[in-house]
Amino acid sequence: MANILEGLKVIDCGSFIAAPVAGTVMADFGADVIKIEPPGMGDAYRHVTRNHGMPKCDHNYAWLLDNRNKRGLALNLATPEGQEVVHRLVKDADVFITNQPLAVRKKLGIDYERLAALNDRLIYASFTGYGETGDEAAKPGFDLTAYWARSGLMDQVVPNAGATPARALSGMGDHPSGISLFAAIMLALYQRETTGRGDQVGSSLIANGMWANGVWTQAALCGAEFLPRPPREHSYNALACYYRCRDGGWLLLALVNEDKHFPVLAKCLDREDLLADPRFLDRASRSRNSRDLIAALDAAFATRDSADWKALFQANGLVFEPVANMAQVAQDKQAIDAGVLVPFENDSLMTIDSPFFVKGATKVGPRKPPELGEHSEEILREAGYDDAAIAQLREKKVFA
Repeated sequence: MANILEGLKVIDCGSFIAAPVAGTVMADFGADVIKIEPPGMGDAYRHVTRNHGMPKCDHNYAWLLDNRNKRGLALNLATPEGQEVVHRLVKDADVFITNQPLAVRKKLGIDYERLAALNDRLIYASFTGYGETGDEAAKPGFDLTAYWARSGLMDQVVPNAGATPARALSGMGDHPSGISLFAAIMLALYQRETTGRGDQVGSSLIANGMWANGVWTQAALCGAEFLPRPPREHSYNALACYYRCRDGGWLLLALVNEDKHFPVLAKCLDREDLLADPRFLDRASRSRNSRDLIAALDAAFATRDSADWKALFQANGLVFEPVANMAQVAQDKQAIDAGVLVPFENDSLMTIDSPFFVKGATKVGPRKPPELGEHSEEILREAGYDDAAIAQLREKKVFA
């Protein structure tokens, strides 16, 4: 089977992460994705790895991940000529993706009403921070604010009640949100097969944040009483807890089938005496006395290194994972074997593949993202501009 989306033309007129990610996934499956950026500095996301606190690296790793497999057009949409270029491209495009602010879209001539009038088969994919209706629809939003803080995740994912709110990582909300937008686009393309017409689809950071925190949010909607999160040492379930090993590494247990796996764990830890302890005889008693059991397991885990426990637990069928650091993540053999981490074409540098596959279909091998305006002339010629017109646009600084 060929690349599933080969033959689809997609215009990525987004910035930063969530909206462009939807285009990246489409490019992975063969779509021709044109990345539009302003001339000069381009998409501000090109420069995010220079920010203080970001990992230091010779590679522009954020740009590599989120804009691979695209062609680049640097275009000044603030000019009538730049808008005319977009309108020409839209006339035979399948999908237009944007997360520009709602008011800005009208100024740039890229609002849904304007573009849909040019192409009734166009799928217009809109991404916002807070949705497209309501008092806060125009409010700027980032994954840190609209996804992480607003959804309750920042408040709930803390080590214990009263702790400082948890900090998120760059793109942690944007990447899953981009997959939601991709899903909406594919649903609209499926609908177009029946109706012959395009439509507007969309998603937002606040919707995805609350979906990610769905269990707790649904509990709040049902009027549930929330218990303060206890410190790790006072957790309610010692067999779904994490433990520090002799070398400082941590292991997370997830022994859901306690009756089967608690005896196995006790044997691995050389603490079979715990099985006869009346405090730990069954699930209910282990829960009531979880502090005591955690303390006993803390002492046991501290006697050996994490690699020792990993080998022993794996051999005995226990459900666990080491708490990986980023160096370990980048060398994860199972992730490589499963195709989660894949190399760029003609390069030893690895990247993260889009997180699903279709059996029998091939994906495009990851290609490096475009330099700013790398394919501008090529795309303009495909849109019907001749040498004289291209020269005139260049002279007016419409493209770069």
